[in-house]
Amino acid sequence: MDNKILTLLTVYETRSFTKAAKKLCLTQPAVSQHIKQLESEFDIKIFVRTDHELKPTPEGEILVKYGLRLQAMYANIARAISDAKQHKQTITIGLTPTAELNVITSVFFKLFKEQSSIRIIVITDTLQGLEKKLKSYEIDLAIVDGRIADNGLHSVLLDNDSLILVTSSDHPFANKDMVTLDELKREKLIVRLPGSGTRTLFEASLASNNRSIEEFNVIVEVDNVATIKELVQHNLGVSILARSACLEEAKDKRLRIIPVKELSMNREINIVYNKDFEHQEILDLIRRIYKTTIKDYQSELFNE
Repeated sequence: MDNKILTLLTVYETRSFTKAAKKLCLTQPAVSQHIKQLESEFDIKIFVRTDHELKPTPEGEILVKYGLRLQAMYANIARAISDAKQHKQTITIGLTPTAELNVITSVFFKLFKEQSSIRIIVITDTLQGLEKKLKSYEIDLAIVDGRIADNGLHSVLLDNDSLILVTSSDHPFANKDMVTLDELKREKLIVRLPGSGTRTLFEASLASNNRSIEEFNVIVEVDNVATIKELVQHNLGVSILARSACLEEAKDKRLRIIPVKELSMNREINIVYNKDFEHQEILDLIRRIYKTTIKDYQSELFNE
């Protein structure tokens, strides 16, 4: 890749010619010269200096955006050539935090068993972060809770999921088939942080019932789904989580999943990828294994 682009991306990352020079083992005049050459080539100003740091201009942001794509493309080229020499195939998959903790782990394990030539790299990020990584070709596809609305990306439905009440197996609710909102209000509630997909959907469903989360006894707000499940498993409170994220624990009777009578909290799990993604067979394989895995989990729960 053109060294000037690498310099550009490093200056953008560090917001400093001095720090970029140190990181790249170049002199500061050399870094400045690279930026000036790019400015001359594209007839733009790339950075402006504020009180504390360098800030990219709108045109500079465009150049950085495509520079990141170039960087990812070069990495992909090197990886693809290495894979071809070893007769292997590497797929980089992005997951939203909740998707990471559902049956996807089992799906990847079965995928390895069926296709030993496939190597999977997994990256976890927010929905917005994964959209950005898809556009810059840092990942090949993403498995997300919800949707990414972008005409430049393709999306295929993997599953329909829902949010449910999660309790420990020792909780008084554990023997119930359904819980009401009034019953839930009396419990210690552990929830995701504001802004998460799970929290947003829960609050929207409450609002449709003229309720607010402020009416509930929220004792802890946690960003990490695994931590929430651990707290609930120790009977320190109950939570609202995605059903798919709790199937493993429910099957092993470490957690109990129960619908909330008044709430309808359905959402999609989608596979999202660029239009030029060439490996349709990988998508088909993931979908087939996922559906079989979900069916097996649900069969075990239903036959308890």
